[in-house]
Amino acid sequence: MTAGKQSANVFAGVDSFYAATGRPWSSSAALQGEATCEVAVVGGGFAGLWTARRLAQAGRSVVLIEGGAVGRAASSRNGGFVSAGFACDIDTVAERLGKDHAKSLYLLSAQGREAVRSFARTRPDHGIDMVNGRLKVLRYDSQGALKKRATRLARAYGQDMFYWPREKVREHLATDTYYEALEDPTGFHLHPLNLARALAADCVAKGARVHENTPVTGVRRAGSGWRVEASGGGVTAKHVVLACNVAAPGEGAVVSGRLARALLPVATYVVATERLGERLGEAIRWKGSIADTRRAGDYYRVVDGDRLLWGGRITTRIEEPADLAALMRADIARIYPQLAGAEVAYVWSGLMGYARHKMPIIGPLAKGLWACTAFGGHGLNTAAMGGEAVADAITGADDRVRLFEPFKPVWAGGPFGRVATQLEYWRLQLLDWQEERQARRSLAASLEGRAKSRVE
Repeated sequence: MTAGKQSANVFAGVDSFYAATGRPWSSSAALQGEATCEVAVVGGGFAGLWTARRLAQAGRSVVLIEGGAVGRAASSRNGGFVSAGFACDIDTVAERLGKDHAKSLYLLSAQGREAVRSFARTRPDHGIDMVNGRLKVLRYDSQGALKKRATRLARAYGQDMFYWPREKVREHLATDTYYEALEDPTGFHLHPLNLARALAADCVAKGARVHENTPVTGVRRAGSGWRVEASGGGVTAKHVVLACNVAAPGEGAVVSGRLARALLPVATYVVATERLGERLGEAIRWKGSIADTRRAGDYYRVVDGDRLLWGGRITTRIEEPADLAALMRADIARIYPQLAGAEVAYVWSGLMGYARHKMPIIGPLAKGLWACTAFGGHGLNTAAMGGEAVADAITGADDRVRLFEPFKPVWAGGPFGRVATQLEYWRLQLLDWQEERQARRSLAASLEGRAKSRVE
């Protein structure tokens, strides 16, 4: 890699809190001419960076090619939450594959979480800003069901979750919306762009070559290996890892047609407020991350001392709404009326790549051609897990990628898939609303029954 000027305006047009507060790093030069290596990694997001880092650690020659800037896409447009698990509920995985297989996958996802934690701890000066604690909040009284789930998760997967009743929830969150919560003490949140840049710097320090601003135009066989065609040149390698995500128009694309057809672009929207001072501390007295249990719910956390970073409104609509800031402010005010009128300082959207099965696509596509993608909705831990697993499969150190064999790149339906997915999100949102309504009716009936029995 040839060091260049600091990548200050590679995030032009991305009005995110992360881009505004990201630590600068020396950008890498675009690929010029031909390169030969053992492994070429396509994609400079978390999946590609973790793959390249692991391979470089093992002493393999690695060239990573990124069409824009490292961490510019989904890797730096998310909520910054890190925890075990996948976008697909682990109980759904167990129903399909059995409890033992599901537990093995869950433990791998936890290893990914710990890989992120370990790396962040060793980089205290990189602005990764790791904060421990994760809270899943419920918008109705489950009448014991949530507490039972915590017990079952501990027994089945070794995941300790602490149950919070309504009184404790309201000690920490000044809102009438939430009734119960599960605290995950192993979860945490961080600054994802600074994590990506720290990973990129570490890849270079370990001997990997990183080339930004190098759009890939195709991948083809070349003798017993592969050739990556790119603007300005190409890379010949024994192995190629496709660590690409879906992308917005003009920002690149997955270079494998098979993978492109298997990924659905799903958008999420995020804002960060202006400084709110004591108002925020009075409303939210919890330093960890917070997300509700709905299928397409709100997720948020306190950042930079007294700003609120708030995300949600998951949709298959790629175009960002013109009134997005106002929509998100209204979402905040519905949960925390005392924060109504909070000004938004940053507003952005990000595209996540989902497979139909909502699990990562990790493993070989052909001899020497590997996939490491589809981390939508739960990517910070799973990208680390997947990148290291693919790297270990290439070096022969481990074959744990076989656990993902059931999750193939299945056609996602093209534009019809987007329509079907949006309809499914609306259906799930309706189910969420019906669940809340039914639970509140049941609770009201129960309280009325108790009151009558006391009178009698």
